[in-house]
Amino acid sequence: MTLSEVLLWRELRGKPLGIKFRRQFAVAGYVADFACLDRRLLIEIDGIVHDMGDRPQRDEKRDAALIALGWTVLRIPAADVLKDVGTAAASIVAYAESLRPLRPCGAPPRSGEDFSGDAL
Repeated sequence: MTLSEVLLWRELRGKPLGIKFRRQFAVAGYVADFACLDRRLLIEIDGIVHDMGDRPQRDEKRDAALIALGWTVLRIPAADVLKDVGTAAASIVAYAESLRPLRPCGAPPRSGEDFSGDAL
């Protein structure tokens, strides 16, 4: 893990607002820096290397593949985390909180199910 990831993990590992995050989460042949499984959210902390060479195109392709699988991908510049890790963590938690959680068993709602799991 990079310094920005280590600092951010210190903030996210305590289940802020009851939201559980994982670090170094493997999905579809990729490894996301962080994940919130019950919100199907992947968080990527992008250092300067993400601006070099063909990396932006590779990141775009990766994000498109993950989005096609039903994930939301949130990219945050490492510089923002290093500048104010508390604010970066709070913004991640707020974004995760704004997403609709999956059913308690971890599966997305079935067709015709409302948020509470009851059929419409």
